[in-house]
Amino acid sequence: ALETLKMLEKKDSRVKSAAATNLSFLYYLGNELEQATNYADLAVNSDRYNPAALTNKGNTVFANGDCEKAAEFYKEALRNDSLCTEALYNLGLTYKKLNRIDEALDCFLKLHAILPNSAQVLYQLASIYQIMEDPNQAIEWLLQLISVVPTDPHVLSKLGNLYDTEGDKSQAFHYYSESYRYFPSNIEVIEWLGAYYID
Repeated sequence: ALETLKMLEKKDSRVKSAAATNLSFLYYLGNELEQATNYADLAVNSDRYNPAALTNKGNTVFANGDCEKAAEFYKEALRNDSLCTEALYNLGLTYKKLNRIDEALDCFLKLHAILPNSAQVLYQLASIYQIMEDPNQAIEWLLQLISVVPTDPHVLSKLGNLYDTEGDKSQAFHYYSESYRYFPSNIEVIEWLGAYYID
């Protein structure tokens, strides 16, 4: 794939931008950040209106620790294509990392309107409401999430924990038991169930 894309980068600017975008992403996945950054720069310079190139550039900047600058690249990608879900998702994560929770929530709510059954988006919404100390909303989003991924033991244990925090032991027991059924090696779940049976 790398060889093919490297041959394409010698073509006209749009083809070069597409090839460089894909090369940047492949190097990013391979954790070769310097190469990923070089190809992200090439992609953006070849076509400044390519939202995927801008998103990749944002990813490399984010990986280097500059969250504010990464957010600017994601916003520019969204100005060029308001439905660029990768840029919107990454912008939400960036705002979350910067502790700009209201802006992160806004990003993920917009994403939910575009991708109503995305497990990642539902999880992020639940996580943000948990940060905002609104357990009822967090539970609502997690319940939607388990309708999409009913066998995820991490989500089930998270629901158990939230119900336990809210004082609903029977619901907490139900979700912890379900989590244990799918993944019987989670020590925290085993400890909670053990304590529940002792009580």
